[in-house]
Amino acid sequence: MVERGSGPVVELDFHNTLVKDAQRELTSYLSHAPNSVREVRVIHGYHGGTALRDMIRYHFHHPRIKTKMIALNPGETRLILK
Repeated sequence: MVERGSGPVVELDFHNTLVKDAQRELTSYLSHAPNSVREVRVIHGYHGGTALRDMIRYHFHHPRIKTKMIALNPGETRLILK
């Protein structure tokens, strides 16, 4: 995972990450992210398959997530945080 940005919007890039590792890293990030972070833009890609995308959009849950938004970029999912 590569983290970019600071402040209320952070981007996490999971290209070339296994689904189980991405799930573990995203859970850890959200559990420890400062309250000032209000949005996480998860970059999962889409050319290499849909396993990461599907895990994040449909199967991943965390208490900090208020809603998930599908971005205009098909390789990105936006997580709006509480």
